[in-house]
Amino acid sequence: MKKAIILVVMLMLAGMMLAGCGSTETKAPVKKIVIGLDDSFPPMGFRDDKNNIVGFDIDMAKEVSKRLKMDVEFKAIDWSTKESELNGKRIDALWNGMNITEERKKNVLFSDPYMESKQLIFVLTGSPIKSSADLAGKVVGVQQSSIGDEVVSKDDQLKASLKDFKKYPDCISAFMDLKSGRLDAVVTDEILGRYYMSKEMGQYVVLEKPMGEVGNYGVGFRKEDKELRDKVQTVLNEMKKDGTSAQISQKWFGADIVK
Repeated sequence: MKKAIILVVMLMLAGMMLAGCGSTETKAPVKKIVIGLDDSFPPMGFRDDKNNIVGFDIDMAKEVSKRLKMDVEFKAIDWSTKESELNGKRIDALWNGMNITEERKKNVLFSDPYMESKQLIFVLTGSPIKSSADLAGKVVGVQQSSIGDEVVSKDDQLKASLKDFKKYPDCISAFMDLKSGRLDAVVTDEILGRYYMSKEMGQYVVLEKPMGEVGNYGVGFRKEDKELRDKVQTVLNEMKKDGTSAQISQKWFGADIVK
């Protein structure tokens, strides 16, 4: 009899444990991708008048994350330390109008190019500067660690001819100094420069001949994160095919300029 009672109790306890297990929901850990960006690079990624991070790259990253069923976080970083932020695993990707270069490929795994990039000279309306040769004796500004910085820094003859070569933490500061007369010219990305021109019509002039080689934008990942890169690339290809990237491009540029 005692053995029978013990057996019944054990069966009851087992049943209660199974019932308890059955009622417990096991949730998979939330997947999230942290995007590093310079939050002063309109219209690719910048803060609006409500301090929200917005832009073309932001909309693209949000749509990719949605399709991958991943949360996304946008983290403003010092652009000059972008590779350290990425490889230090403080962010998972660099998605902010980042030019693909052979030097950067040594430390960063890139997506396919998604937009063309040109470095152009921007001056005030009425400026006597009509070409790069006219920069001799002038004060020129760039964003530190940008492609514009690289283009000017690597041109020894041009750099030696300048009266001064100033580097800024962001392009907004450079354009402010150009407007105030502290700079004679800014060398920066075409998309960013033309965005500023559109906001202050008649204030600036762009010299159409590119400085250095024409480049391309890509999304940057850690070298070992090939699986994540491939997933993002697959979705970017889908967005190009179904017209989503064209719609986002129309919103920010008034045309489909996605490669």
